[in-house]
Amino acid sequence: MTTYREALREAHREALQRDPRVFLLGEDVGRYGGSFAVSLGLLEEFGEQRIRDTPLSESAFTGAGIGAALRGMRPIVEIMTVNFSLLALDQILNNAATLLHMSGGQLAVPLVIRMTTGGGRQLAAQHSHSLEGWYAHIPGLRVLAPATIEDARGMLWPALQDPDPVLIFEHGSLYPLKGTLPDPAPEVDIEHAAVRRPGDDVTVVAYGAGVGKALAAAELLAAEGISAEVVDLRVLRPLDEPTLLGSVSRTHRAVLVDEGWRSGSLAAEVAARLVERSFYELDAPVERVCAEEVPLPYAAHLEQAALPQPEGIADAARRAVRGDG
Repeated sequence: MTTYREALREAHREALQRDPRVFLLGEDVGRYGGSFAVSLGLLEEFGEQRIRDTPLSESAFTGAGIGAALRGMRPIVEIMTVNFSLLALDQILNNAATLLHMSGGQLAVPLVIRMTTGGGRQLAAQHSHSLEGWYAHIPGLRVLAPATIEDARGMLWPALQDPDPVLIFEHGSLYPLKGTLPDPAPEVDIEHAAVRRPGDDVTVVAYGAGVGKALAAAELLAAEGISAEVVDLRVLRPLDEPTLLGSVSRTHRAVLVDEGWRSGSLAAEVAARLVERSFYELDAPVERVCAEEVPLPYAAHLEQAALPQPEGIADAARRAVRGDG
């Protein structure tokens, strides 16, 4: 038995052991053990040269990671929360994502940037938004969202092998998630979406913490005789269109779950691609279940009301399948 947090820690330990070029840097990753305890104990094991506490400047330490990657290292940059990553957006967009193109293929930037995303933990608007859809808009990046313990354990090493920058979004509510891992840990695909539950009547597409909510909604629907297929996007950029299109071609209906705001969301992009590529396979309009268009509230009951929940996902599926909800 392990947790999502411990799986991430073990992924870091393995990477640090396998490749001397790998090091971790960010705020409080060393002596404090990480803001979410992912790096707890790694400083004592690997030392200050490889587990580096940084000043409170996202732009500065992300830029340092980019520079190290340009010189052949394999840095892992930890940004405490996705909201704070906006302070490093200039480095991520204008440097990490573009240098390979602007240098005519001469300057690769093989770094991994990890950050916590999502709400549901009463941390209020400056610590709780889901902005991964913004990053999935940027060419030159690979964007991952591990929803399971297996993916949390297995995505880091292949991400470090990618010659381009990889962003990994870890939903904060998943850190205490418990489960079992095979020994040895399985290899993880960072190219394709995963079908987490097969079904015949409606495809429910989600990522991150939304996958668990989609699976809970599928259980509600199963009690009513509706068979929902749950697809975990896993890779937000580049999107795995064949898996999405293949699922919709079987179920002929789609519900998209996204903790981001509805306007300009990742769900909007997925919906557009389904309509562009599978319009004649659809027997009902594509449904979207997204966060309410407000800064995420602090109060628990308001926060839960603002975020997608299993019953709301099930309602959307009922509308798609039966025209009711």
